Amino acid sequence: MTVALDLSGRVALVTGGSRGIGRGIAAVLVEAGATVISCGRSAAPEPAPEPVADVDYRVCDVRDADAVEALVAGIIATHGRLDLVVNNAGGAPYALAAESSSRLDDKILGLNLSAVLSVSKAANAVMQQQPAGGAIVNISSVSAVRPSPGTASYGAAKAGVDSLTRSLAVEWGPRVRVNTIDVGLCRTDESADHYGGADTVAAIEATIPLGRMAEPEEIGRVVAFLGSDLASYVSGANLACHGGGEPPVFLHIVTKEQHT
Repeated sequence: MTVALDLSGRVALVTGGSRGIGRGIAAVLVEAGATVISCGRSAAPEPAPEPVADVDYRVCDVRDADAVEALVAGIIATHGRLDLVVNNAGGAPYALAAESSSRLDDKILGLNLSAVLSVSKAANAVMQQQPAGGAIVNISSVSAVRPSPGTASYGAAKAGVDSLTRSLAVEWGPRVRVNTIDVGLCRTDESADHYGGADTVAAIEATIPLGRMAEPEEIGRVVAFLGSDLASYVSGANLACHGGGEPPVFLHIVTKEQHT
């Protein structure tokens, strides 16, 4: 038996696919042979990296359910099918919960949770009518399963995504598979600015069991697996992609005390 990851002939939608993790996912899916559509609030946000070749970039604010419906309808009109959806769009600024406005909280929950449901529902309506069904992969975060100080609403939204994934896998099977990836720290073009410089990034990476942050394409390979026939019996799963996780802080203290 030959094991091959081949997405030739399949049509995939990656939300927020013009930069960062989404861009890495889109690039891997193209390499695997898929026809890839990416969407964002603008076709090519500035500043942005060079667009991935052969990706069809479209404008859609995924927080707008009507715009999502129009996006999916447009994909079907152009390509006649939709086989894989990757709910990647998301993020949140740093804001302590006691100081965060209700408006900001609503925006964070809307982008990171409600939009995932809207996009998934629009995709499912199409996939249920396709002989081969389809697959949905939700990009979640380790913030879903550990404290997320400074981004509490984001962590709560991602925990909701993990729960949503399990429920949709039950409701929409057997035609549609739904899985989620809890992503850890990932290197992007904005990592140094976000964490305060290269030295800080290096210090953070030293705390990760695998010794480094992920590259966006590494997340993309996990997505490609979950969207392929190799994962044909995987649904409702929560796959951790975090380089071994985050060792408990008390271990660092104990180790330091033992060596002083």
